[in-house]
Amino acid sequence: MDDRRVAVVFMLGSAVAFSLMGVCVKAIPEVPIWHKVVLRNLVTLVIALVVVLANHRPLLGHPGNRIFLVLRSICGVGGVACYFYAIEHLMLADAVMLNMLSPFVVALLAAALLGERAGPALVMALALAFVGGLLVIKPRLDLSVLPALVGLASAVFAGAAYAVLRFLRDREAPETIIFIFSLATIVSLGPVALSRQRVPSGGEMAWLLGIGVTAAVGQFCLTAAYRWAPATEVALYGYSRIIFSALLGLFLWAEIPDLASVAGGLLILAGGFVAFLRRPSTATESTETSRCTEA
Repeated sequence: MDDRRVAVVFMLGSAVAFSLMGVCVKAIPEVPIWHKVVLRNLVTLVIALVVVLANHRPLLGHPGNRIFLVLRSICGVGGVACYFYAIEHLMLADAVMLNMLSPFVVALLAAALLGERAGPALVMALALAFVGGLLVIKPRLDLSVLPALVGLASAVFAGAAYAVLRFLRDREAPETIIFIFSLATIVSLGPVALSRQRVPSGGEMAWLLGIGVTAAVGQFCLTAAYRWAPATEVALYGYSRIIFSALLGLFLWAEIPDLASVAGGLLILAGGFVAFLRRPSTATESTETSRCTEA
């Protein structure tokens, strides 16, 4: 098996793992989001700590980068919390589709803040993703649209975190970035989770551990995928998470996306394909940086 095929297998594995993470989140709606976010990052924290120590990396990064590491962590915490909220209140496929807009947010931020030129192909990709997002959100003047807007916020937070990662990618090791993000999550949300009087049952604790394990497996598969092949060759396969999530939502909760959501998902996939064809691609470059250190 050549390098590209190995990378594709790992990328598909990451999509399955993150889809299963969504299932674990959605399976226990009674458990507060704070518990889910903390348990999701507790497993990652332990793994990242082992890797950091094994590779002799600085636990807290280099002094000049710490403000950016903190900023990335703040955006990452917001992204994960919003994503989990969207999973709880939307169909699984819709929540995933909105979250998958994050690479396009990176492209916009890179053009606006970093002065990167947006060529015709990227403009087309952004337009397709924008229209697709509107079809999934279905804007209307009532509070029923709130979960979809929170789902969109998860992509904005994640995109901002990934934009910071573009600055850090040559300055800090991925394991250091992951460790600091996980630590920041536990320090900031741990007290909130502990203040809740409700103690998860044994079954709920199993689902919570499932969130952490599937997230860690997905993270490993993503990192491995980009070690075997460049992002421009495999990034597109990450969008298979939309398909896996839709199938899981259908079989587990009989979730059937409406025609607007289906059309929106197809447009988001089309936007990802257009961005994939653009080389070098702002979207896929940002995907390579972000997915190797996904929140």
